[in-house]
Amino acid sequence: MSGTLVAIHVALEAAGRMEQRLEARAVAGRGLEGDRYFKGEGTFSKHPGTGRQVTLIAIEMLELVERERGIRLNPAETRRNLLTRGVPLHDLVGHVFRVGPVRLQGIRLAEPCDHLERLTVQGVKEGFIHRAGLRADIIDDGVLRVGDEIAFTATERASP
Repeated sequence: MSGTLVAIHVALEAAGRMEQRLEARAVAGRGLEGDRYFKGEGTFSKHPGTGRQVTLIAIEMLELVERERGIRLNPAETRRNLLTRGVPLHDLVGHVFRVGPVRLQGIRLAEPCDHLERLTVQGVKEGFIHRAGLRADIIDDGVLRVGDEIAFTATERASP
């Protein structure tokens, strides 16, 4: 299975506007350099745990919610760091995969929250249930670039 990294977004502060980047340095155990969670300033930074280093969302899910519910979000409005194309993100929970040179570990689905709905429009939370992407941890340091291949092989399994 493979797909493509379509966009990269970081927010400099909690609830701040997501900014698009052509590349971002991924740091194992921390997140994307410059992002609010990397700096420990994200909305949920006071609640440590896995799956807070980087978030992914599939462009196909944005298109699906727009078709079904008429809700159109700019990818940055989803509050997710990495926008993908051609990758079934649900299948990556519990697996190791690569985005360009960087290995990530899929931790859990990134379900929508009240915070997202407050920052966007009513109905977003309901429309994106089980469609809001993937939370992942960074295994290797490296630079992610728009256009990078996203690859997964069933032999790479997450550590227990």
